[in-house]
Amino acid sequence: MGGGLQTLVTGVSGYVGAALVPRLIRDGHSVRGFARSAERVRAAGAEVDDLVLGDATSGAGLDRALDGVDVAYYLIHSMEGVGASFVDVERRQAETFAAAAAAAGVRRVVYLGGLVPHDGTISRHLASRLTVEQALLDAVPESVALRASLVVGARSRSFRFLVRLIERLPVLALPAWRVHRTQPIDGRDVLEFLASAATLAPRHAGRSWDLGGPDVMSYQELMRRIADVMMVDRLSLPLSFNLTPVASVVAAAVAGEDPGLIEPLMESLEHDLLPRDDDAAATFGVRLHRFEAAVERALRDMEVQPR
Repeated sequence: MGGGLQTLVTGVSGYVGAALVPRLIRDGHSVRGFARSAERVRAAGAEVDDLVLGDATSGAGLDRALDGVDVAYYLIHSMEGVGASFVDVERRQAETFAAAAAAAGVRRVVYLGGLVPHDGTISRHLASRLTVEQALLDAVPESVALRASLVVGARSRSFRFLVRLIERLPVLALPAWRVHRTQPIDGRDVLEFLASAATLAPRHAGRSWDLGGPDVMSYQELMRRIADVMMVDRLSLPLSFNLTPVASVVAAAVAGEDPGLIEPLMESLEHDLLPRDDDAAATFGVRLHRFEAAVERALRDMEVQPR
């Protein structure tokens, strides 16, 4: 696929969707947005060429949104406001979207999901991401699924959550999951992967790709390194247990976040979340930022964005 594509960005009022719009426009693509609220899209600063209002669960607006589209970005997540039923909601949304995209003749769907533990043990959050991924790949065979763990960016909910905990807690009580490892990735690099996916050669499509930054670290080290960049000293209190339901409610309250979002995310911390390989950067042509550089940039951006 060449340049100048008609693209659709769903979830365009979210962190990734809003940031992706100007990147796609810079590449010469026409960008249509799909969202439930025009007000939220304006607040996110996503200046799309065309905005279609609708709902992925009911399918309202999808035919109009997908009409004439070459590449559709599926950036819809529904963990907030629906409780434990988010798994069913996300599955229905993905199936509805996938069927509509196939019927519209969309050539490629690009999806951003989560890394999967190598041992096969999987949380509700990551199981839902896999279900969505499979529905999209099955419906539109030339689709591309990207998997990442922690995205480091000023508007990344997971990253902001960690920063707030470090800011507000003089002692960081770290459950047993602190020893598990991950590879955080700079939000700027994620945007490059997403943008590159629009024109990725067909031989590299029809599958998932694992994304990770160049630095592997435990969650305890991740917290320490963020604190170091923030130039604050925080004592760590290692715990021998997880108690995720209780810990997530307390942590969400401290950080001013929704427990419905935090609990599924914390469940995913109970395993290593590492890429299966490091092939993606070379294939997509992305140069990766180191972790400290990513954190420094995100913290600078957070200073000028509403908290």
